[in-house]
Amino acid sequence: MRVAVVGATGAVGSTMLQVMREQALPVSEVVPFASERSAGRELHYGDEPITVRALSEESIRGFDLALFSAGGSTSGEWAPRFAEAGAVVVDNSSRWRMEDAVPLVVAEVNPEALDEHRGIVANPNCSTMQMVVALKPILDRAGIERLVISTYQAVSGTGVRAVEELEMQSHMVIHHQAVAPPEVYPHQIAFNVLPQAGDFEDGDDHTNEERKLMAETRKILGRDDIGVSATCARVPVINGHSESVNVQTRDPLSVEECRALLGEAPGLTVLDDPARGVYPQPTEATGRDDVLVGRIRRDPSHERCLNLWIVGDNLRKGAATNAVQLAELLRVRGLLRAPSAA
Repeated sequence: MRVAVVGATGAVGSTMLQVMREQALPVSEVVPFASERSAGRELHYGDEPITVRALSEESIRGFDLALFSAGGSTSGEWAPRFAEAGAVVVDNSSRWRMEDAVPLVVAEVNPEALDEHRGIVANPNCSTMQMVVALKPILDRAGIERLVISTYQAVSGTGVRAVEELEMQSHMVIHHQAVAPPEVYPHQIAFNVLPQAGDFEDGDDHTNEERKLMAETRKILGRDDIGVSATCARVPVINGHSESVNVQTRDPLSVEECRALLGEAPGLTVLDDPARGVYPQPTEATGRDDVLVGRIRRDPSHERCLNLWIVGDNLRKGAATNAVQLAELLRVRGLLRAPSAA
């Protein structure tokens, strides 16, 4: 495959290059794309130097696959152009996720949705991604009626500048210096918790991150009748999103059955011995492709509710790893030529 990586100099784009190499994705050439100011910059794919290019009608031709992590506006403009030029696009922005004609796919959950693509495949939001990996086995076994979700999202999900802001503010607090006014977040993030991940749209008391979590979960699981309530918070953690998820099942499911079910599921690692301090943590999840799940227990207020604690590396499984998994699935399934109706 000849592969384009659009947004290659960003946090997710650079992780995509790393994961492609680790997973030995069969490629004949990898071409990184980024903004005009980054054009000409040299990156490395393993030991091989690769030069960043700017997007143009000429430079995007001849690719089998394009992995995008360059923001919604760039994706909105250039993903259709790549598809029209014959590539299949796997896009990590929110631009295409809720389009009816674009499959929203998690490798372990709904890979069959790839068969319906018209040239563009969407990667879900990072918080949604890790959660549905844990929910799919429960849905298949006992059904799901309702979800109550609280997320604790790391700053790397916002980007490199957010990580730098957390580090700078932490240094100032530790050294008893006045903290500079925040630029990335509306308030200081160091030693603080913001009950806001994402932005509030006009007239909406939920953030767009919370709306994504609700809508994407239903689309991926193929169930519009699942009730979803979400609160998304930003926490002073560099990498690794954590989630508390209350699951109300349709049929009874014991804690023991749930633990065994998740322990056998692809893409999951169960860490669940809290009395010995064994449970998922962001520090444990960082650098891993599996989603970690633990604190599996009965909700004492409802006989068909279970509580789960789910943690994942938001840059890997939450973005880059799933994109590379989808690339390999597209190749194996013979789906790497974009239909002309893209």
